[in-house]
Amino acid sequence: MQEPFDPGQTDAEPDVAGSKSEPAGFLPITTNWFDRVFVGIYLFVALELLWMRFLEQSIPLTVCHVLAVALGVLIVWRG
Repeated sequence: MQEPFDPGQTDAEPDVAGSKSEPAGFLPITTNWFDRVFVGIYLFVALELLWMRFLEQSIPLTVCHVLAVALGVLIVWRG
């Protein structure tokens, strides 16, 4: 015989799919390390192209390389 439902009784730990609590990063989507590497590479290329179009005459491209790599590391590490 099945026990009647008691609304005051709760399970100690409910079975919820994907209930792992991962630390939330600053990216607005749920990502793994590969997703963050992809986003970092995508932003690296976009930043390089925009820099070459608008800023290369006044600021060397080496500055953009350093900034783009730093941004990529930040995204992979903390994103």
